[in-house]
Amino acid sequence: MSKFFYYLFFVILVTSCATNPYKKTEKVYDQKLQELKETISSKETVTLPVINTYKVTVTPSYTENLLNIKDSISTMGLTLLKNGVNTEWIGTVNFNLRKPNFIIIHHTAQDSIQQTIKTFTLARTQVSAHYVIGDDGRVVQMLNDYLRSWHAGNGSWGKNTDINSASIGIELDNNGSEPFSESQINSLLALLTKLKKDYNIPVQNIIGHSDIAPRRKVDPSVLFPWRTLAEKGFGIWPDEVLETAPADFNVEQGLRIIGYNTKNLSAAVAAFKLHFIQTDLSALLDENTVNTIYNIYKKQ
Repeated sequence: MSKFFYYLFFVILVTSCATNPYKKTEKVYDQKLQELKETISSKETVTLPVINTYKVTVTPSYTENLLNIKDSISTMGLTLLKNGVNTEWIGTVNFNLRKPNFIIIHHTAQDSIQQTIKTFTLARTQVSAHYVIGDDGRVVQMLNDYLRSWHAGNGSWGKNTDINSASIGIELDNNGSEPFSESQINSLLALLTKLKKDYNIPVQNIIGHSDIAPRRKVDPSVLFPWRTLAEKGFGIWPDEVLETAPADFNVEQGLRIIGYNTKNLSAAVAAFKLHFIQTDLSALLDENTVNTIYNIYKKQ
């Protein structure tokens, strides 16, 4: 028995002293992870073209929430699966943060940027956005671009049914019934210039809240200058002269390929017209609407 315990002690000693073949790569993993932590923790202001930036005081609740996220991406513990097998941990050296692929534009439907910021800093509201742009052109960033904001809610675009996980949310200080100011749109264009360059976001993936949630949402309002954005390279817009759609063109399929959820076809048509026609917000499928859908469909 004593020989057995001696042998067991020897095996344990040898095992504990054995060289970890992944020691170097684990070190690289830890270094890269630390760099990513610093990236998502950054609260530095960024200079945009034309406008000034404003630094926002970070609340303790934000810091605590960020700490929880940082802890979760650092976790390297073992996990017991239902079949009794423990997962192993061997860190890869090939990884980075997931990048956003969409930009969703909203209007706040509130009376001031201060009111919106308050809404986004109260835990009970369960709503947020990455950026808020004031009527005077002020740009406030409220969340790192790589983190998941709660701005899109229940919506979809194409096969993507979790828009929050793939997008940046931009809220424009506007009650929904007033024109958007020149200063505000100029700041939006400056911000879009930066975001599109930083994340290589496709032109057609710059859309509105109403696009991803037909009938449920109508922001940004009919007064939003989608055409101006498209002319600057942010989003798409119908051609001046519309080609007549083929007689066999399937409108529902066309809307679905563009990205709209067509389970409620009337709602999808109305949402499309809110974005791409704006002079008629009905769900009527007249010749102009069909031709416009066909035109945008061909731009996909």
